[in-house]
Amino acid sequence: MPKLKAALFDIGGVLTSSPVIAIREYAIARGVDYSILGPMIADHDAAWSRWERSEISSDQFLVDFEREGRDLGIAISARGVMDAAFGDQSVREEVVAVVRHLRGKVRLGAITNNVVREGAEPRQQSFVLEELFEVVIESAKVGLRKPDPRIYHLACDHLGVTPAECVFLDDIGANLKGARALGMTTIKVNPDLGLIDELEAALGIALPR
Repeated sequence: MPKLKAALFDIGGVLTSSPVIAIREYAIARGVDYSILGPMIADHDAAWSRWERSEISSDQFLVDFEREGRDLGIAISARGVMDAAFGDQSVREEVVAVVRHLRGKVRLGAITNNVVREGAEPRQQSFVLEELFEVVIESAKVGLRKPDPRIYHLACDHLGVTPAECVFLDDIGANLKGARALGMTTIKVNPDLGLIDELEAALGIALPR
C-alpha cells in the first residue's frame, strides 16, 4: 500500500458544523418526514443535486424542490431548507488547527458539494479555504458532485497524487463509499473529534488536539 501523501477534507460537517444535521433538525421541528426529505437531497438527478452542480439557479431550485416534495407527499419550504443548510454554521476550530498543522507535511485539498446562492452575502468564517488548502474543488464550479468518481480524480490530478495515496474525510457515508471504491483511505467524521485520532493513525503524523 502506498504511503499516504495527501489528505482531502469535506467542508460542511468536517471543518464546520453539519448542514445535514441542520436540515434534519429543521424537518423534525416542522413535522416533515426526513426519511423522505433526506433521499430528496441525496438523489443525484433531483433538484438539490442539480443545484449543487449549477445546472439550475436558486430560483429554479425553490420551484423544483417544493414540487418534488409534493410529488412524494410532503409539504416543505425549499427556502427554509436552504436557510437551514447554509445559515449560521459553527467552525470546528480543532479540525481547522489540524489542517494548519499538516501544511507542508502532506498535500492538502478540499472537496465540497456546495451551491451558488445568487444575491446571498458571503458567509464570514475564521478561515479562508484557499489559505488552508492547495486545491479546493467545489461542485458548483466544476459541475460534478460527490460521490461522482470524477470529482475525486479531479482533486487527485490537481494534487499530483493517486487515490491510493489519499486519505479522505467526510461526514456522509455515500461520499466515503465513492472515495473508498477508488482506493482512498476514508474516515467517517462525526460531531465528536475521533477523526483526529484516526487521521493521526492513517498519516503517522502527531496532530494537535
